[in-house]
Amino acid sequence: MPNIKSAKKRVLITKKKNARNRSDRSKVNNAIKAFNKAIDSANIDEAERLLPITMSIIDKGVTAGILHKNAAANKKSALSKRLSDIKSGKVTVTVKKDNKTIAAEKARAAKEAREAARAEFRAKQQEKEADKAEQKKKKATKEKEKVAEDKPKKEKAPKKTKKAEAEEAPKAE
Repeated sequence: MPNIKSAKKRVLITKKKNARNRSDRSKVNNAIKAFNKAIDSANIDEAERLLPITMSIIDKGVTAGILHKNAAANKKSALSKRLSDIKSGKVTVTVKKDNKTIAAEKARAAKEAREAARAEFRAKQQEKEADKAEQKKKKATKEKEKVAEDKPKKEKAPKKTKKAEAEEAPKAE
């Protein structure tokens, strides 16, 4: 850390400028990435919309001192050439998939397969349970029928009321 007051001030100013330059450089790179991503995903309409925006951001980078004017011209030329080549049909776009996307698709497919297997298993289980319940009902009805057949029907004697019992008791004596 410097000891002189002006040197200390210079360090603070340099930090601020460095942060601003880093931010501006990031904006330029992100704009270029967005444009390239639109082209790589075969979204030509989006790329056409992003081209003037990207060129404007690159020009702002030149005025901020982030890029040299010739480097900026080369970048703008490369971007517009890439778009015009795709539009004219000189270059065909093959949609690129990175390893992360491929892995995510494999994981999604595996998850769907597991869910399908679980659903199939649950359906079989429910079918088995329904069959068991149906067999239990049949068995219960058969048992009721057997019990009904085995027991002879008893003739029920008419119920005696208290008056009738009182009348019969003296007759029995």
